Amino acid sequence: MRDDTTISIGQSLFGFQSALKEAGSSFEEYLDKYYTAKWESDYLYAALALRTTFVNAMHQFLADEGLFNLERVQMSPVTDPLAHDVEHTPNIRYKGQRYVMTHSMIYAKFLACHNPRLKGVFIDSPNIRLEIESPDRAQRGKYLIDFSQMDVEVRRNRGIDLETYLKEPNRVKGVLKEDMDQGMDLFERLIIHAMTRLVEKNDDELKTLGVAIEVPEQPFPRFRCDQSKQKYGRAYEVRLGEETPAPFFWITGLLRENYDLVYPYLQPEGKVALSQVTSDMIYNYDVCAKSIDRDTGKQGPALEILSGAVREWVYEAMVERLLDNGIIPERPVLFEGNIKNIDVLGGYGPFLMIASKKDAQGKGTFPETYGGGIGVERTLYAICRGPVIEKVDDMTCFGKNPDSHQIYMF
Repeated sequence: MRDDTTISIGQSLFGFQSALKEAGSSFEEYLDKYYTAKWESDYLYAALALRTTFVNAMHQFLADEGLFNLERVQMSPVTDPLAHDVEHTPNIRYKGQRYVMTHSMIYAKFLACHNPRLKGVFIDSPNIRLEIESPDRAQRGKYLIDFSQMDVEVRRNRGIDLETYLKEPNRVKGVLKEDMDQGMDLFERLIIHAMTRLVEKNDDELKTLGVAIEVPEQPFPRFRCDQSKQKYGRAYEVRLGEETPAPFFWITGLLRENYDLVYPYLQPEGKVALSQVTSDMIYNYDVCAKSIDRDTGKQGPALEILSGAVREWVYEAMVERLLDNGIIPERPVLFEGNIKNIDVLGGYGPFLMIASKKDAQGKGTFPETYGGGIGVERTLYAICRGPVIEKVDDMTCFGKNPDSHQIYMF
């Protein structure tokens, strides 16, 4: 028996087919042009070969680092709220509960790191983000609404509690600087390993796409976000890429998600206003990458491929960040193992109950971590953009670019 969803899909396809016929084309011609020809192309064969090497290289590197692989979470009561606009969070109802589709596995990563024996976790995770279509119908080229990300989270095991957080800022800053450098070192080595494998294994495929890879060296150049914005304005990523010859570089201190650490955020006398937060108080980082034209050596525009941070771990600071980012409307009221106002917290009730837990000595048990996520398709697009690859969905079999198609067939 057909359900309403199946009927609705069929009706949409009927309307689309009718529009094609009125324009003098056919449904078969459309499928051949945008799907069959792509699947049979040399460039997609090359893209899939590169993807296989890239993903396998990251898996092997992270496993060799001692991190454990985690299962995928594709629906949950809570997901990444994101600091940039998406159309909405898709959701489904199942067993009497509303679940949202995964924007990213950020909260799942944190929770999975509870076991003190774990060094960390990694996941080739699913992400569904219904990006808003380009308002002027321009082809932006870099977005997919359904994509993969290699998510990584590593325990820091520093044992810094709220009292230390509030009363020993110099000590805490020193620890956070060390841990941020350690996280950036991990991701630099991951990228170097993956790029080395691509060069060793896939030179023929790189030739097919007309690009070359320059394996980067440590340390990658670093730029502070606030200084870069002041110098270059909104297009600072691209301008920084023009400034440095390095194929990969960092931008640090970007004010964005509620879980990326701002320190100090709480002080004995109260909160720091967001307007007073500068890049040196934000312990996060982005990696940007550029392609290289094989014939000319010219570099393409820089594109962000990885976002990560040292994470908020003190319960009180986590709650204030959620409040100030407008993600929850009020503070949780905990009593007798329950949350009095759980009904207003959306899907954050279970997460915040676990985040509030303390051990027998009264110290918080929520794991201190750093981590990040590297977009699989985004990275391949960034390093392969050139004479053959024009947009991110060129690197995919079924890529759903919000600016490329009126309706998706697969």
